[in-house]
Amino acid sequence: MSISTAESHLTEAERLAKAGFRNVAVVVAYASMFHAGRALLFKDGVIEKSHYCLAVYLREKYVTGGKLSNELISVMDAFREERQDVMYGLETPELNKDDENAAIENARKMIKEVKKLLV
Repeated sequence: MSISTAESHLTEAERLAKAGFRNVAVVVAYASMFHAGRALLFKDGVIEKSHYCLAVYLREKYVTGGKLSNELISVMDAFREERQDVMYGLETPELNKDDENAAIENARKMIKEVKKLLV
């Protein structure tokens, strides 16, 4: 279920990007990454809703085990911080097209890699 949510968010992020809603596209692309990661937690019987703890868990269980790249999780975690700034910051960050493209591409990669681990 969480992987289908990740795929749905990725589609939404792509649509938002095309419509020019850059900050929202990045937030939704991050949500795609988050839900892809949660799919692995659910597979492992772990229920966690903390965005920070998700990255810690994935590093400890999947990066250390050689199943996911540290770069993939580091990029996801960087977009977690961007999401925080967009949603809760006092000033709206100026995300650019490269940020948007990177978020969407990382979400796409994360879904692909997680699907391999869910089989």
